[in-house]
Amino acid sequence: MPEHPLSPTEAGGFSIRSTRATDFEQITTLSNLPLYRAGTLRLPYQSLEQTRKWLESQGAGTLSIVAEIEAQIVGVAGLQRLQGRRLHAADLGIGVHDAFTGRGIGKALLGALIDAADNWLNIRRIELTVFTDNAPAIRLYEKFGFETEGLLKAYAFKEGRFADAFAMARVRGI
Repeated sequence: MPEHPLSPTEAGGFSIRSTRATDFEQITTLSNLPLYRAGTLRLPYQSLEQTRKWLESQGAGTLSIVAEIEAQIVGVAGLQRLQGRRLHAADLGIGVHDAFTGRGIGKALLGALIDAADNWLNIRRIELTVFTDNAPAIRLYEKFGFETEGLLKAYAFKEGRFADAFAMARVRGI
């Protein structure tokens, strides 16, 4: 059975809020951390300008949140609602600062996004891709009801080799 979202006070001393345009410097720092980047499709050396443009270009169909401890951003997550006949679905992305993994931050961010998807946005299907070697993330997604729908062979070039990924989804109400 999927877990319920945690409130910020239950989550371990950090707060969750929406992203701000002024977050671009801290999010760029996160994006350039080796373990954070390894779980994404980002290239090394993401610039401040790239992150600023990304934050500014988020449309009405995007929900983007951060976790912070004492004004330091330690996690970023978001939902991007799809369009047209896929309006009931959204893509999910999430990442936690290398030095703050294992503290419940990913769990709280994921819980907050699922709560918004289920109770405010009427999103029925949440999709994501995760590299097959990212066991902690896969376990977290499974705890929240995500199921593996397929294997994407040679999905992306990562650390000098092609890496596989799982396509996972959580579908509410099936």
